[in-house]
Amino acid sequence: MPRKIIIIGAHAAGLDAASAARKTDRTAEITLITKEKKPAYSRCGLPFVLGGHIKEFDDLVVFPERFYKMMKLNLLTETTVTNIDAKAKTVDITDKNGTKDTLEYDSLVISTGADPFLPPVKGKDKKGIYMVRTLDDGAGIAKAMETAKSAVIIGAGLIGLEVAVACLEKGLKTTVVEFLPYVLPVLLDKAMADRVQEALEEKGMNIIVGKGAEEFLGDDKVNGVLVGGETIPTDFVVVATGVRANLDLAKNAGVALGQKGITTNIKMETNIKDVYAAGDCAESINIVTNRPMMSQLGTTAVRQAKVAGINAAGGYAVFNGALGSWITRLFETEVGGTGLTEFMAGRSGIQTVSGTIVSKTRADYFPGALPIRVKLVADKESGKLVGAQIIGGEEVTQRINMLTYAIINQMTIQELAKAETCYAPPVSETWEPVTLAAEMVLRKL
Repeated sequence: MPRKIIIIGAHAAGLDAASAARKTDRTAEITLITKEKKPAYSRCGLPFVLGGHIKEFDDLVVFPERFYKMMKLNLLTETTVTNIDAKAKTVDITDKNGTKDTLEYDSLVISTGADPFLPPVKGKDKKGIYMVRTLDDGAGIAKAMETAKSAVIIGAGLIGLEVAVACLEKGLKTTVVEFLPYVLPVLLDKAMADRVQEALEEKGMNIIVGKGAEEFLGDDKVNGVLVGGETIPTDFVVVATGVRANLDLAKNAGVALGQKGITTNIKMETNIKDVYAAGDCAESINIVTNRPMMSQLGTTAVRQAKVAGINAAGGYAVFNGALGSWITRLFETEVGGTGLTEFMAGRSGIQTVSGTIVSKTRADYFPGALPIRVKLVADKESGKLVGAQIIGGEEVTQRINMLTYAIINQMTIQELAKAETCYAPPVSETWEPVTLAAEMVLRKL
């Protein structure tokens, strides 16, 4: 009898789990179940459709319908899983017409993802308040932008700032409200975050930090946001205050949960045999601290999913953890990071030494050379690199990738400072900025 594999969720994690399972077992019956109309689209691309960089929201859909047929995947859209019976190895489903059914499985992958978090702000049920998670969310914001002259974005994380940039690009007067003391508060240390804020303010973005939204004002539809006792007029509001893992199905099935997500072993298997988890609903182990973390990034989701899919299909693979490496582009500024910030390292009990340098992406005399700022964070006791943050006009992505490899391989600042790098005036400086930053940290050590 062919192995029956059911995957709950059909976005980044679900699709990659299905693909990995199919490559591992060519005969398995693989069923993908999603509540949405369209599976496997890039949520990360929503702000860039809003900004006009991508033409249509449908362009974010990764694969056409024929892909699922080619891979022999049974795709059930607009279908909700209402219950998992781990003992009987069944899931109960209800489709858009209300028709109910029970499906049997040999292996189950839970990739139920996460939903956006809406803070308990007075007036949150008014019209004109949008989240940023689905294609429908994106379409709603795009519609509002057509006639709006102003927008307020709640939250200065990656998605919040990307949406704010899109609003500015469309000519809207844009205000960002962040409850914490600086922008990108989970991803950057304050000095680096301040540079990002300055760059955005130079473009005309109004950014308020250290204050939260107290009330959404207006009658039926929002027309203002109360912040710090002052009213900010707006035509619509976008709330981008993070996401919370969807854990109800897993919890009701007896799956063990951590503080914020499903706990798994290195095979992405839960405490229940043959039940796996991956994506925004699953915890990772932080490679630096060896403690549980929620790395709700697409890159982490697909890595977890590949492991879950292989093992669900009878193969063997392991997931060794995550650093939460990230990157974005805000107007002409690229910002990225990996590993721990100084603040997060301190919360984990790691004493650190850091160094920041400002250099150029090409030879200083070569036309088009752009500034780049590199910050490295090292463990004071061992000298190992534990984190990095970079802001620059270009070439940030591959430097972050390089530093990710360095952290994973437990490279010390001494080793990084001695690294051999390439040089040519049109593409790089004689001294690689990362090496210069390592030398600064080394002197402090």
